[in-house]
Amino acid sequence: MKTILLAVFASILCMVQINAQESLSPYFKVAEMEMSVAEASQQVKDAIKANGYEVIGEYNPEHDENLFVVCFTNQELRGLSLQFSDRGPLASVMKAGFVKENSKVTITLLNPEYMFLAYWGKQLNGQEDLLVMVSEKVKSIFKEFGTLENYGGEVKTKDLPGYHYMMMMPYYDDPDELKEFNSFEEGLEIIRKNLEKKKGNTYKVYEQVFLNKKIAVFGVALWDDETGEAHFLETVGEGHIANLPYEIILQDKTATMLAGKYRIALYWPELTMGTFMKIKSTPGEIEDTMEGLTVK
Repeated sequence: MKTILLAVFASILCMVQINAQESLSPYFKVAEMEMSVAEASQQVKDAIKANGYEVIGEYNPEHDENLFVVCFTNQELRGLSLQFSDRGPLASVMKAGFVKENSKVTITLLNPEYMFLAYWGKQLNGQEDLLVMVSEKVKSIFKEFGTLENYGGEVKTKDLPGYHYMMMMPYYDDPDELKEFNSFEEGLEIIRKNLEKKKGNTYKVYEQVFLNKKIAVFGVALWDDETGEAHFLETVGEGHIANLPYEIILQDKTATMLAGKYRIALYWPELTMGTFMKIKSTPGEIEDTMEGLTVK
């Protein structure tokens, strides 16, 4: 009983602490290590697995060996994500980034609270305590490697559930609709086949399928030199790669993705309009690539 009461108290304390935060950063800077990307990422993957999580994908953004992302999840995250009907499973995957510069590898973690509030904030209905506990569990893995420092800009906590970059820009609930299929099964088959062929210079980083809910999420690397990650990351910043890869979500018969003008701004909140204009073609190019994955 004492253990249960302590756990409840810790949960309430975490909630109070998070609610007290006026703003959140999209990432945590975890540590800098003098070793190779392979060595640093292996240490992190070992810790992830030791804490009951499953690594479901990993890849090099831009096809660059100095950039690396690890994607992981578990049953608790999957179950929590399914409580949110508006593309909830997009937030079921946690991501860590590795950037090597000179002899050092910088490790970053996508901030779970930041993503949860942005994606699920408008749909929360009594899950707040579970959200906090899940977030703290993810963060505790990375505290083994260093102090988690806020990184990548800030957004007011109250603004994340309805985040948009500026007037006339899309919200979370303004997705790009890619394709409506005859059935969930048809959509799943077509997207899988196209990713297997690496259509449009893409690469499947991970796949999560919830057959009983008729939902599938695909993490997709964008490896085209002219329109993909190599094009836009150079402008917006490679230090923020812990939000990648981009995703397609298939719910029942409809495939969608987060609008590029929403997703890029969300994970690069410090972008000036001048910088954003340098990649003004990127949201449309990503949509075209993803739409290509939905066509036979």
